[in-house]
Amino acid sequence: MTTRNIEQIVRASTVSEGAGVTVHRTIGTPALRRLDPFLMLDQFRSDNPDEYIAGFPDHPHRGFVTLTYMLDGHMLHQDSMGNRGDLRAGGIQWMKAASGVIHSEMPQQTNGLMRGFQLWINLPAAEKMSRPEYQEFSVTRIPEVVSGGTHVRIICGEYAGQHGPVDDRHTHVTYLDVELGPGAEFSHDLGSTMHGFLCPFEGEILVDRKRVSTHDLAVLGPGDRVTLTSGNTGARLILVAGRPLNEPAVQYGPFVMNTDEEIRQAIDDYRNGRLVRGTQPHRAT
Repeated sequence: MTTRNIEQIVRASTVSEGAGVTVHRTIGTPALRRLDPFLMLDQFRSDNPDEYIAGFPDHPHRGFVTLTYMLDGHMLHQDSMGNRGDLRAGGIQWMKAASGVIHSEMPQQTNGLMRGFQLWINLPAAEKMSRPEYQEFSVTRIPEVVSGGTHVRIICGEYAGQHGPVDDRHTHVTYLDVELGPGAEFSHDLGSTMHGFLCPFEGEILVDRKRVSTHDLAVLGPGDRVTLTSGNTGARLILVAGRPLNEPAVQYGPFVMNTDEEIRQAIDDYRNGRLVRGTQPHRAT
């Protein structure tokens, strides 16, 4: 079994999205356009309502999956499938936009900390025009493994015999929220076929003597197992990995397809009210 080292460290870029929400982006920037199958990673974190209160009014998606993990605060989700849910701290939302979804995500608080991640995951060509699907799970459905100075919340994939509630059957994503005490070591086998990254959002970590600071993203190189150590004040991070699709990806804003022609069709469908083609029952627990 070989150990994965850091291939690249990406500093977050500040971007304004939605109706003026400040987000901090790592994947989807000039420094890292994509990490197959991942298209974008945004972190939102602010205790200033002016930076998040306007939210994300109705907007379209086609061709990929959004995975939202709320750390603090809560947002109301509504979409063209008929789903409506208040995503609260510790909760997760997996939305397969596929052939087309129009949705909104609006903060339900007027003060206090709003913090979380949104990850965009590409879909294989055969799934891009399939029916949209939706999964939502509250914090009570997230398995947790506590051992010594390590606390792992399992959103997707498997850790220590426990499985996360999100069913991502296309790219088999692993998504762990790992909390470590000062100087604690953490190790996990991702397998050799997965692309992966680490993103500490509290404290800092060391991987093969390389320091990864808060809010930076570390792209993992080839290998099987990732091993890291937290800094002197401890750390909290997300560890994410997924099976690459090895397919061409063409992106235009909220549309991600395989060809320019498919992008033009997506734009035309949205402009002419044809983007939404079907619904899928709500899955929320």
